[in-house]
Amino acid sequence: MSLLKKYQTVRAYSLHLCEPLEVEDYIPQIAEHTSPPEWHLAHTTWFFEEMVLKKLKQDHKEFNPQFNFLFNSYYQTIGERAKRNQRGVITRPLVSEVKAYRSYIDQIMVDLLSCEVDKKTTDLIILGLNHEQQHQELLITDLKYTFSHNPIYPVYKKGFDLVSDKNENQQSWISVEKGLYEIGYNGDGFCFDNELGRHQVYLDDFKISNHLVTNKEYLEFIEAGGYSNFNYWLDEAWYWLQENEIIAPLYWEKINNEWFYYTLSGLQKVKPEAIVAHISFYEAQAFATWKQMRLPTEFEWEVAADHFNWGKRWEWTYSAYLPYPKFKTADGAVGEYNGKFMVNTMVLRGSSVATSKEHERKTYRNFFHPKFRWQCNGIRLVK
Repeated sequence: MSLLKKYQTVRAYSLHLCEPLEVEDYIPQIAEHTSPPEWHLAHTTWFFEEMVLKKLKQDHKEFNPQFNFLFNSYYQTIGERAKRNQRGVITRPLVSEVKAYRSYIDQIMVDLLSCEVDKKTTDLIILGLNHEQQHQELLITDLKYTFSHNPIYPVYKKGFDLVSDKNENQQSWISVEKGLYEIGYNGDGFCFDNELGRHQVYLDDFKISNHLVTNKEYLEFIEAGGYSNFNYWLDEAWYWLQENEIIAPLYWEKINNEWFYYTLSGLQKVKPEAIVAHISFYEAQAFATWKQMRLPTEFEWEVAADHFNWGKRWEWTYSAYLPYPKFKTADGAVGEYNGKFMVNTMVLRGSSVATSKEHERKTYRNFFHPKFRWQCNGIRLVK
């Protein structure tokens, strides 16, 4: 696929995700760690304007000079920006203006890509497309988080629930022998800078499940008093649990003594054989402790990944998000993309049913604070 076609395909998919939305759905922000659909559409467009067009075209005319302040996310290099927790109070520009902004930038980008561009520009555009694919997943999971606070259980799209997937094979345990293994990206395609610095790690013998934990298995943990026994929980996790009065995964609620969960298709009964989703690292670790097992390290996961199916859930690992050997922070704003977040977060591997197509690799290192669970996160065990 040409770069022009790739650009058009990725950009069109963001708008496709918004097709079921009404204008009222584009604005609300229910929590600081989420963003409204309008902001996602604008920010991903801002990326191409700021990172590509302003650097490449000296005569570039901004669609609106205020958009740099409104839609910069966390790039200190670029300047001041609106407060993250106030994205949902920005009712102007209108949704129609943001869509016009996308069309304006897209036309300039299409004209640019209709001619040959140099490698540096190509690399920036590919980074921008992968950045937009990340925001496509965030758009849909942020929207679910917002919708879940609506007591009438709104439906985004019938049949689009993201939580019904099951394990495809009989459960077995994959044995991996101790030894030295190569870790990190090694190829000619795209990867993020946090995947680079391919290096060796030593692993001891371990066995990893070819299955992700199901709702049925997780219900056994709940019914065994898992959320009320401090012995299973890390100290910080226990205080998080008590402070937030958490008794089940995100979106679960008990109605007439039966468990339901909110999905983007509306409220549904919890399906026992489906793979559990929306689990924090705290919960994943507590469940593993209850099972007298553990979570894999990100290195164990990567080494074993060719031997099991992955891609249904982001999978928590027991690895802190840290730089690989020889990791280098790029110059300028692009250098703020990953490296500065290498503190107080844990690595997730794989991808999820909400991840955009062709945006997954076994070396991909996703990362979140251990308390977060609004992504499609699941559990794979090691013994």
